[in-house]
Amino acid sequence: MESEGDKEAAMTHASRVTRQEPKDEPIVCRCEEVTLPEVVQAIREGYDTVEELKRHLRVGMGPCQGRTCLPLLARVLARETGRSLAEVMEEISTRPPLIPIPFEVWRGK
Repeated sequence: MESEGDKEAAMTHASRVTRQEPKDEPIVCRCEEVTLPEVVQAIREGYDTVEELKRHLRVGMGPCQGRTCLPLLARVLARETGRSLAEVMEEISTRPPLIPIPFEVWRGK
């Protein structure tokens, strides 16, 4: 059974993802509609790893599973923290498969 807080949180997320007003800021994550200023603000608040940003902003958790936005997020994080892109990219945990694979491949047919 969902509590009132759970319902409110679900409604807030749904309204955020489907909001209709146009945005002037660059979009980092199209699926979750996360903007560049939102990412920069979160980094300045202390979310300084890719995993923390994913959990805080839901970047990379939409239908594309981060195929487009995680490399963008990594570049912004590297720029804002002064770390190298290679160092930031090491933090990204990928969970195969990265692209859809037919079941026949897994069965060996």
